[in-house]
Amino acid sequence: MPNVTCQLEHAIDVDVSPKFAWNWRTDIRNWDDPPAEFELEGPFATGSWGSTVLPGQKPLRWQIRDVRAGEAFTIAMPLDDALISFEWLFEAVSSHRTRITQRIVLSGNNAPAYVDQVQAGFSANLADGMKRIADAMVRADGKRLPLSRD
Repeated sequence: MPNVTCQLEHAIDVDVSPKFAWNWRTDIRNWDDPPAEFELEGPFATGSWGSTVLPGQKPLRWQIRDVRAGEAFTIAMPLDDALISFEWLFEAVSSHRTRITQRIVLSGNNAPAYVDQVQAGFSANLADGMKRIADAMVRADGKRLPLSRD
């Protein structure tokens, strides 16, 4: 990756199937990070644009990139001559357990100008945020009705 200035990463194992983890995380209705609200223009697919809306702020635009169904996707947010990317990886540990990794990458010529902001905003919260997402996935999976066995 050219001009990578900062990279943060955290992985967590979640007691849900890889298919469930993928489907749940790629449905932005499940993106819950108050007070932020998320909007997607079009399908969850490479090239689609979305926005993060925070109260009293101009919406932050981002684009979905590099979707590999069931395996990975990237949310890329352009900055002033820099880019922050949120890479999500889904790896089957077993048929009912998934390792989810989020990698935050800051790159570009002007990336050094954003390092402090990225580290302050994400490094202390990344593990807790991933645990919150994992817990929400497990709760959502537990609400699914079992298939009837007639």
